[in-house]
Formats: sequence, C-alpha cells, structure tokens
Amino acid sequence: MIKAGQIDKGTALLIKGQPFICVDREFVNPGKGSAFVRLKLKSPATGQVLAETMKSQDNAEDITVEDMDFQYQYNDGEHFHFMNVETFEDMAVPMPSFPDYQFIMKEGETYRCTVYNDEILDVQVPSKVVYLVAEAEDAIKGDTVTGATKYVVTETGLKVRVPIFIKQGEKIRVNTETKEYLERVNN
Repeated sequence: MIKAGQIDKGTALLIKGQPFICVDREFVNPGKGSAFVRLKLKSPATGQVLAETMKSQDNAEDITVEDMDFQYQYNDGEHFHFMNVETFEDMAVPMPSFPDYQFIMKEGETYRCTVYNDEILDVQVPSKVVYLVAEAEDAIKGDTVTGATKYVVTETGLKVRVPIFIKQGEKIRVNTETKEYLERVNN
C-alpha cells in the first residue's frame, strides 16, 4: 500500500483489479480542509483514462513492476508485437494502449518496457529519434519565403513538417513527444 500523497507520475497502481499507470498528478493543499491529490491514470490494456481524487492520507494499492528490454517487431493493425530480448518470448500489446506510438516506434529497435504479470504496461520511447525520409515533395524554385515548410513521410509513416530543403532519402531528427522536426542528420 502507498499513501496517495506519495503517488508520483509513472507509479503503477491496482484500481478495481486492473493495473493503471499514473500519467499526471496534481497535489492540492487548500487553505481550508485537508490536502488531496488529483490523479490521471491510464490503463495500458484498454487505453482507458481515469481521473481520481484522493485525500493525501488515503491508501492506494501499488503494484510491483519490472523494467525489461523488448525489441519492437511489427504491428498488425490491432496489436504491437514485441520480443523479450532475454527469453525471446513474443508479446502482443493492443494498439489502443499506445495510440501515439504507431508511427513513432521503429521495427527492430529495442525499447525499455514496464511489465506486470506478463503484460506490458508502458513503453519508454526516446524523446528524440532519427528517421529516414521515405516520401518528400521536391521544393519549387522561388518558393523560398522565410520559414517555408512542407510535409514529409518517414520510414515509419510519421508525417512531419520540415523545411523545404529536406529531400527523400535524408535523415531527420524528430521530437517524439511533439512530433516536430528538430534537425537534419548527416551521416
């Protein structure tokens, strides 16, 4: 058991028999009354988001999770498929659990995953990733207004707005949280 006031972002909890990860936490200490915590919890299995308000002295059931390395294999439209790099066991994770990761994760890359009862609760994606530009329109001569941009599609299918000088076959660094172009990468 853990006190609600000690729950932090990333803490795994068991709510109504289901594992949830704390994705946001706000501690409120009103001038009158006792302090409380507003929690935003996400179920990795269903993608369901739950808003909970608890007094800071209330108990919550925390669970022990393990961080392990998994290699991302592919997605079949419904599940992400991972392989445990130590045991070579395959594990399928429903895509609604991580809707933003469909075009972020690269096949064959290894990611640190949080596991509970043989279920992946969280996938830790780097904040900056280098992608190969798979599709890019050519810049039109004379279209060089300051800050001119265009959309390109990366090897994973991610659409990113980039400066017009980026060409197909080049590598770019992208912020995975905002999905914004950061810089061109030279080999």
